Amino acid sequence: MLAATIFDVDGVLLASPHERAWREALEGFADTARFTTAMYQAEVAGKPREDGALAALLALGVADAAGRAGDYAARKQARLEALIAEGRVEAFPDALRLVEALAAWDWPMAVASSSKNASAMLRAVKVSEGRNLLGLFAADLCGREVAHGKPAPELFLLAAAALGIEPARCLVVEDAPAGVEAARAGGMAALGVARLDDAALLQTADLVVESLDEVDMPALLAGRLRVKGS
Repeated sequence: MLAATIFDVDGVLLASPHERAWREALEGFADTARFTTAMYQAEVAGKPREDGALAALLALGVADAAGRAGDYAARKQARLEALIAEGRVEAFPDALRLVEALAAWDWPMAVASSSKNASAMLRAVKVSEGRNLLGLFAADLCGREVAHGKPAPELFLLAAAALGIEPARCLVVEDAPAGVEAARAGGMAALGVARLDDAALLQTADLVVESLDEVDMPALLAGRLRVKGS
């Protein structure tokens, strides 16, 4: 039975500007119009920064992708930091509702994102009683250095260990195929969040929803994953 939840951040908890930063940083490497949301979700989302940069350049057929990925990743980071400074980060209302409800029941939760910026973005989101969103989680693994990033399960396994819960009893909430694959590789349950009409990309998850409001909260607190009314 499930006993803890591990959340990815970008696309699950936050409507962060990662995709926009990747697209705008592509200027000079390739036609930015070719960097679509579908390509971002399939090739880049959920991966460590340089892995995502390389994947994007390869998908776009950029010459010497391996040699140029570092520069692209650095430009993306600079653009992302500028967007964060401009206040372009918002939490999804359905995610806030779920996290606050679980926190009220002292349900163990962790955040685990490849992004080194995720903690700062979560800290910037204010919730009830003057707290910030990051403060609702018992463990923060965002940006943790691992030998192998997603789709390898290492980051999620570290999160489970930080919570003191065995992987088989952890639920990972993800919006990216690489994240779902990482959860399954770690022996964890996976909940796919298809906010972009991309459920087909997440089909290997145990359950796919378009909104976290669809999750049956009483069932989850009892250790089961299902949608309301099922």
